[in-house]
Amino acid sequence: MTGPRIEQKMGMLKSPLNCPGAGSAQAGKGASCQDCPNQRLCASGAGAAPDPAIEQIKEKMKTVKHKILVLSGKGGVGKSTFSAHLAHGLAEDESKQVALLDIDICGPSIPKIMGLEGEQVHQSGSGWSPVYVEENLGVMSLGFLLSSPDDAVIWRGPKKNGVNSASENKRDLKGMIKQFLRDVDWGEIDYLIVDTPPGTSDEHLSIVQYLSAAHIDGAVLITTPQEVSLQDVRKEINFCHKVKLPVIGVVENMSGFICPKCKKESQIFPPTTGGAEVMCQDLNISLLGKIPLDPQIGKSCDEGQSFLAEVPESPAAISYRNIIQRIQDFCGLHSSQEKSL
Repeated sequence: MTGPRIEQKMGMLKSPLNCPGAGSAQAGKGASCQDCPNQRLCASGAGAAPDPAIEQIKEKMKTVKHKILVLSGKGGVGKSTFSAHLAHGLAEDESKQVALLDIDICGPSIPKIMGLEGEQVHQSGSGWSPVYVEENLGVMSLGFLLSSPDDAVIWRGPKKNGVNSASENKRDLKGMIKQFLRDVDWGEIDYLIVDTPPGTSDEHLSIVQYLSAAHIDGAVLITTPQEVSLQDVRKEINFCHKVKLPVIGVVENMSGFICPKCKKESQIFPPTTGGAEVMCQDLNISLLGKIPLDPQIGKSCDEGQSFLAEVPESPAAISYRNIIQRIQDFCGLHSSQEKSL
């Protein structure tokens, strides 16, 4: 098998010819959907009646100015680390209110990274209250609902806890995401960052579905330089196109290592196909920046500290801040365009 069919199998094409679109009743069912990597995902929501929670969430999200999803095609590329430091970086402006929502259901690592392990969610008359790192930085995660950080969250049907089928399990998953968006007392927020699981799964469809009427600014995609990671990011870009989710840009994480003594850069993960830069050029997607490896990043995450505050002058911290500024610029432009419509 050669040519376009191989590329389509790998998710390298934006969409198949005559794609009906993820919102169509024929999504995932048409002849053009065959061999598309997102066929199952599209088909799972095709023809479904609108969820009344969408309007409820739209009303709730009126107090949230900007909504940013952080996606990755593959696990282990630093997506949660980036989400956490995007939140930290935005919150350095004390005039801004920032919220970080962790919907990585099976691997909620945000409480650890943000230094909030052991914290619990409190409920009031207005809903769940986020857990605050700073006065202007709130966090919500499934991790706060677990009795121990070592507890496994198992989402599979049939299950012994009364969920008897995969479809019921899927409703439970959607219900949790729905509750995070609708029932959390977010208050007046300038930026809501949503840390998602790797891949293009039910969580991604649910978050896009529920926020569709509330205007998502876009998605930031995280990758590393290797082709094995870039292949999965192409699938993620394909997914974004299908569900009409704007792509803010791509961040190449772990992009080389700069020796703190000699300042020489080494390629720990060589970009054999040109890395994110070439991929972004080919797909006409913005490259937001490259973040070099820095052992202090991992240390800061383990200790629940902000790397940007710990080592503000490091090459990685400078790269983070440049990327954050570009994301802010995109959100500002996006808001201006919406107001002009």
